[in-house]
Amino acid sequence: MRRLARTLWLASAVVAAACNGGGPSVSSATRPNVLPESNSTSGSPIKHVVLLVQENRSFNNLFATFPGATGTTVGKELVNGRTKRIKLAEKPLEDSRDLIHEYSGFLTAYNGGKMNGFNLIRRGAKRPAEGVAPYEYVQPSDLVPYWTLASTYALANAMFATQGSESFPAHQDLIRGGTFIDSTHSLIDDVPNIDEKWGCDSPNGSKTSLITTQLKLEARAGPFPCSDDFPSSGSNYLTLRDSFDGASPAISWKYYTPALGDPGGIWSAFDVIYPVRHGPEWTANVISPPSNVLTDISDGKLSQMSWVIPDGVDSDHPGAGADYGPSWVASVVNAIGESQYWSSTAIIVVWDDWGGFYDPVVPLCASGLRCRDDQGGPGLRVPLLVISPYTSLNQSSQPGYISNEVYSFGSIVRFIEDTFALKRLGTTDETTNSIGPESGSQGGDMLNFNQPPRQFQSIGSKYSRSFFLHQKPSRIPPDTQ
Repeated sequence: MRRLARTLWLASAVVAAACNGGGPSVSSATRPNVLPESNSTSGSPIKHVVLLVQENRSFNNLFATFPGATGTTVGKELVNGRTKRIKLAEKPLEDSRDLIHEYSGFLTAYNGGKMNGFNLIRRGAKRPAEGVAPYEYVQPSDLVPYWTLASTYALANAMFATQGSESFPAHQDLIRGGTFIDSTHSLIDDVPNIDEKWGCDSPNGSKTSLITTQLKLEARAGPFPCSDDFPSSGSNYLTLRDSFDGASPAISWKYYTPALGDPGGIWSAFDVIYPVRHGPEWTANVISPPSNVLTDISDGKLSQMSWVIPDGVDSDHPGAGADYGPSWVASVVNAIGESQYWSSTAIIVVWDDWGGFYDPVVPLCASGLRCRDDQGGPGLRVPLLVISPYTSLNQSSQPGYISNEVYSFGSIVRFIEDTFALKRLGTTDETTNSIGPESGSQGGDMLNFNQPPRQFQSIGSKYSRSFFLHQKPSRIPPDTQ
């Protein structure tokens, strides 16, 4: 906590310099169509990575009062040009409503780094502003599995979404580290009709929104959201799938997600990737329903890399009207912890975007300085948990490590690449810290491979693993924005 506070002080001292080009700006020179070399020698004991992606919560919304974390129950709002303090409301997990969290809303909330414009977020000049709605946090009694994971394993105190936007670019960032489609444009925000279909299955005429490297938003000016419509037919839009398939031997992977026929399937990130959507991997590697990950674990069929996208009611998404999310995550963690895979697995739990909720911390770049990069980021803080036999211990050599290193979604991609000795994709995987140890200056601190492996400790939850194995698809999407 002290380290992050010092970082924030340094950020405020150099804000003018940072905003004039500081931070991990990904230029056209770092956007090759061949994979740069990784620095990893892959001596890692980790042989399996499981990435669970939850929905639409800022860090403060879930961990406002977590001991040792940088959180608050009092926010800042802008009223008649003056900053005022506002008390955050404590709410049940299932009571929150869906808030505006597109790029323009992020800029309003961010307000040049003052972090006081959340009450002024609106969609369209004639619509009412959000007002007090963003100023809330979830009552800890609804978050017991998450807090237990944080106090038993590791919590990131400074994980910033790669872009200040919504779920579509976030899910793309989690398979590749960025959304640039050419040297001057990146995908951002969502498109209309996402309650229908998405990606290569989108309605005719669907258009993506873009942000330029000059940070100009070009709404609905991009290509159809399928990679064969991207410049150079998507040959520069590489994902971890390309790295896995191109490795020798190939790295096994699965992407667990609601079926495309269900509204929840709209956040199947590989639906945007033409060779996956229209190739054999769509049925071999994209797996529905998400609960199949539980049976694959128990049957000894866990792939080396697994993404897990939940059913809508299990996602923590505001407005879903359910409190299943913490138990869903606990069920997957417990399944792995009680299986043959525990000794060789890193489980990563991340929330895809800020969801429109208040957070007090100014977004930072990998250098620890306040800045804006050229893809509309970094975005606001989101929670990140790491669960493994090798999660770091705190200063008292006890469980419950809080990391103050600055991370982004590219940190996860970088860690995956290093775990499997893969080349860099050339996105934010090159410009951010890994969440795990690494030789050189860009290693993270959430995992320590030099300490003895830890025994698994089961995570208690309200709903059991059996509940999720027998759960029927809700047909509620993980996100509607």
